Amino acid sequence: MTAFIKQEATEKAREIEIKANEEFAIEKSKLVRQETDAIDTAYQKKFKQATMSQQITRSTVANKTRLRVLGARQQLLDDIFRAASDRLGEASRDEARYEGVLKGLVLEGFYAMNEPELQIRARKADYEVVRKAIDAAAAEYKEKIGKEVAATIDEENNVPEGR
Repeated sequence: MTAFIKQEATEKAREIEIKANEEFAIEKSKLVRQETDAIDTAYQKKFKQATMSQQITRSTVANKTRLRVLGARQQLLDDIFRAASDRLGEASRDEARYEGVLKGLVLEGFYAMNEPELQIRARKADYEVVRKAIDAAAAEYKEKIGKEVAATIDEENNVPEGR
């Protein structure tokens, strides 16, 4: 009878041990799965952060490059405007050529405004050349359009020297 009780106790102990091992395995796999999910989530988060960081870096580099290009372009335009301004100052030295340019500009103004009377602003130093240009442009305008045009120099609001 003791052998039977011992046998029953051994089987019961084995059943308890098997059940405990099964519960341990289930709990262990559940914890492993939870930790694996947590690691995957952390990895995805860090991967997204790294991707965003790379995109920000690329964008920053591209913007800096664009700014350098725009700066170089602006410098080139400034140089061109400075050179053009210097050459414009020299243009008034050749009076015959300057008068022709002024005549063309005045004539262009006549065509654009299409008014019978106009006032023209000029530098004080150029009044005589501008008067000649106005007369020549008015004659050409009458010849081509067939209308009279009268232009005078606005002496109250002259263009400052150096422009």
